[in-house]
Amino acid sequence: MKKVTILDIAKELGITFSTVARALNDHPAISAATKQSVRETADRLGYQPNKLASSLRSGRTKIVGVLVPRLDVSFFSSVVHGIESVMNEQGYTILLYQSQESARHEQRGIETFLRSRVDGIIASISLETETAAGYEEVKARNTPLAFFDRVLEQLDVPSVTIDDYRGGFMATEHLIRAGYRHIVHISQYRDINIFNERLRGYLDALKQYGLPVDERLIIKGDFSLDFGRQCVRDLLAEGVTFDAVFTLEDFTAMGVVQELKHAGKRIPDEVGVVGFANEAFTSLVSPAISTVDQRTVEMGKAVARLFLRLLKQGNYYHHKPEKLVLQPRLLIRASSDRTV
Repeated sequence: MKKVTILDIAKELGITFSTVARALNDHPAISAATKQSVRETADRLGYQPNKLASSLRSGRTKIVGVLVPRLDVSFFSSVVHGIESVMNEQGYTILLYQSQESARHEQRGIETFLRSRVDGIIASISLETETAAGYEEVKARNTPLAFFDRVLEQLDVPSVTIDDYRGGFMATEHLIRAGYRHIVHISQYRDINIFNERLRGYLDALKQYGLPVDERLIIKGDFSLDFGRQCVRDLLAEGVTFDAVFTLEDFTAMGVVQELKHAGKRIPDEVGVVGFANEAFTSLVSPAISTVDQRTVEMGKAVARLFLRLLKQGNYYHHKPEKLVLQPRLLIRASSDRTV
């Protein structure tokens, strides 16, 4: 079947090629009636715009690169869902790349986006990212950049994050108010701001409620389900007194729950557990795991709207970078709810 062109629409309506082209591009000089007539005829004839030609004329591809650490956890996939829903509404598509928590893969993703001439990049950094070099190149090329969740503090660009300090404080405070007094915190050994803030919230909650800080109860490592299990095994083997565990994320919390059950510990009567992120499985397992909801879809929508608003204003880097901070929500479930 022959591809329908702008010339075909012009012949059908008896108007000029340029009038049709301007009507399709919503040019202010074309009347509303003409625009409607052109669009209706284009739809009836099955006209499909040449996006490549359009991008060459406008200098815009209408594609935004989204760089995430991984998609096998619902946190990042939910954020991407939020980003994509807003982008699609505004006529943009996303090009998705996973760093797999590798700084090398992250750099490859950045290079891929730049070669693809994306209109901008929305990213959350990998656990291995220690320098801003790759992202500085994005900024040097005047390609719009925004961060979500994990950010590079030394690079002053727009971002949307959660109040991780507040989340850490809320989770620990909940455990204290539930009667737990020897609370373990499992954190990350790398110097990542979001995990540092959760640890700071934990420490401040202990201090506010007059509980001592026991260094034996602060465990750092590479978070995972297996690490959560290993932490419980080590604590029990060493005879460390503990009655609650607050983990930096939910997979580690799941490992903690599994090992506590294996050891015959009653949850939440003997040991309470709280995770962080509100992964989909936390409400489905037994006992359901208390967690801190990071409002993932809202985060994705917020960073997409912020990005597009700044993009529309033009001179992306000439404005003071907006840094939106969402408030977390504590979801109390069976793993720490002693009132049931």
